Amino acid sequence: MIDSKLLRSAPEEVARQLARRGHRFDVPAWQRLEEQRRHWQIETDRLRAARNSHAKAVGQARGRGEDIAPLVAQGEQLTQQLAGAEQQLGAVQAQLERWLLELPNLLHESVPDGLDESANVEVSRHGQPRDFTFEPRDHVEIGEALGQLDFEAAGRISGARFVVLRAGVARLQRALAQFMLDLHTTEHGYTEIYAPYLVLEHALVGTGQLPKFEQDLFAVRGESGFYLIPTAEVPMTNLVREQIVVPELLPLKFVAHTPCFRSEAGAAGRDTRGMIRQHQFEKVELVQIVRPADSYATLEALRGHAEAVLQRLELPYRVVALCGGDTGFASAKTYDLEVWLPSQGKYREISSCSNCEAFQARRMQARWRNPETGKPEALHTLNGSGVAVGRALVAVLENYQQPDGSVEVPSALRPYMGGASRIGTA
Repeated sequence: MIDSKLLRSAPEEVARQLARRGHRFDVPAWQRLEEQRRHWQIETDRLRAARNSHAKAVGQARGRGEDIAPLVAQGEQLTQQLAGAEQQLGAVQAQLERWLLELPNLLHESVPDGLDESANVEVSRHGQPRDFTFEPRDHVEIGEALGQLDFEAAGRISGARFVVLRAGVARLQRALAQFMLDLHTTEHGYTEIYAPYLVLEHALVGTGQLPKFEQDLFAVRGESGFYLIPTAEVPMTNLVREQIVVPELLPLKFVAHTPCFRSEAGAAGRDTRGMIRQHQFEKVELVQIVRPADSYATLEALRGHAEAVLQRLELPYRVVALCGGDTGFASAKTYDLEVWLPSQGKYREISSCSNCEAFQARRMQARWRNPETGKPEALHTLNGSGVAVGRALVAVLENYQQPDGSVEVPSALRPYMGGASRIGTA
């Protein structure tokens, strides 16, 4: 969440910055609520002090042998007044807390201006799209012709936006995930994490999915209070929830391969064909938890770790800096990596790498003890896909397709495919 001290001291500046996202912050309404909070805070403190002083007076009167009944009655009245003031204060604080939880992060000054993806800025391109000697097919045609992508069977089992993978394509997806995990753990220094796929509400509040984006989540029926994770960012970032991390342990670098579950409520009608946008998909996720002074250098490094996957797979891609209106709720700055898909003739997102600064840490009460001040301070958290396994599978199928309908296996994946160099029907 945004620093509440900043909101109190400079609400107009906060409103100006949030406007870069297209978000309107109602400063007068916030100030009215804040004035109520201050009033009831002062009143609560006054009544508490009066009750405590009165309790001492009662004790002194009792010691002198005086009739304390009138004083006791006054004390009971003060207690009732204090309870009422505390109730009013709690109600106002709950409104302010809800408001804070629904405000997006402030943007870093380097984020491009703009309200939608048309204002995103291309940073770089890598690799050349392949020149095909035949009309390239999309991944659905390729996989169905191989008999190894089955959307019909998935539809009978689970409905739309699911797929069944078979044989070589199923193994290719597993190979991609294993390759990414090995790359990030052995070369990039991440610690592999196996984390829960079910989390409680407070974990999703901590990383910013709740309360604002509940419609995008899958809640588990019953009284468990569980949600299926939309990304491994949620359990991995929450590893430091309500912790004070000693500086010697920083940076913390975590990687996990998990399924991800999203309702795609905000994507109705988009990418309904194939594997681009599904309810269940897999990602290898990267999370770093760092000192605030290091977070922007870390963002560049994390982006490089995700890029390394695409470089090793020899997939053409580009890097895009997201504008203010296209930057995610919890992020202060985001780079998207977009891989080339021949069937669409354009680049499509395969990874988002974000610096959330202290936004998530404040929500989680995740801190480190700054040796310069000796005081606990909010950490900075970063995350990025390293990369989305399903979209990497789509990119490999399309970029490595052959005229006879087979798919060449990228050399980086062959050790994970038992040495196989090609996926065919046989």
